Amino acid sequence: MKAAWCRKAFRNYGPFALLAVFTLVAWETAARLELIPSFILPAPSSIFMALVRQRGLLFGVHLPATLEEVLLGFGLSVSCGLLLGTGMHMFTPLEKALYPLLVISQTVPLIALSPIFIMWFGYTLWSKVAVVFLTAFFPVVVGTYDGLHKSGAIYRELLLTLGANRWQILQKTQIPPALPAFFSGLKLSIVYCVIGATIGEWLGGSKGLGYFSRRMAGNLQSAEMFAAVVLLSALGVTLFLSITLLERIILKKRGIYR
Repeated sequence: MKAAWCRKAFRNYGPFALLAVFTLVAWETAARLELIPSFILPAPSSIFMALVRQRGLLFGVHLPATLEEVLLGFGLSVSCGLLLGTGMHMFTPLEKALYPLLVISQTVPLIALSPIFIMWFGYTLWSKVAVVFLTAFFPVVVGTYDGLHKSGAIYRELLLTLGANRWQILQKTQIPPALPAFFSGLKLSIVYCVIGATIGEWLGGSKGLGYFSRRMAGNLQSAEMFAAVVLLSALGVTLFLSITLLERIILKKRGIYR
């Protein structure tokens, strides 16, 4: 059984692992042979050493600050996105009024809006949370609305003839089939939260991984800058996998995953 599990894991993740190892070895070799200037692309070993040297600042100050912004923005995005998506599904006039505004909100560059948020909220946590929210709530709204809108049509008429109200129809026949689309929106949203937090810190922060990477870039400390980028990537992957695990647990209980 253990051998079968190992074979399955290698089939699923072996190609990625081999490609990652090959890339790191080639990268390290090119850096050691000075084929690429170190200030442009430092060696992986240099990035690792920068992580070790700056671990106090990175893990004690900047990573917690970015994580706080991400989680607050994500919580607001999920709350507002769930309410808006459900409301748009249940009330057609609300959908016709809000959907165009939601699309328009995604066409405005965040870099143009960040100074406005700074003017409104100052150089505080909430200016970054506002950027995160604006970046991340749209996938939740669309995932919720599309999932509800395309589910439950088969049983709706049956439940109506049995005297069910709109809430009972929503609860029994529309929410369960909509869960995969909803979680797809969540997975996109959590990744966008990391991007939004980084943009907010770049433009008006005093701490956070985005702020740290901007400061290191200004000082031409490329290894430290890449160390912050590695942590941002690891944060995004960890949060994405957490949502994926939550999705599998909930959908398995619902009988959607077999």
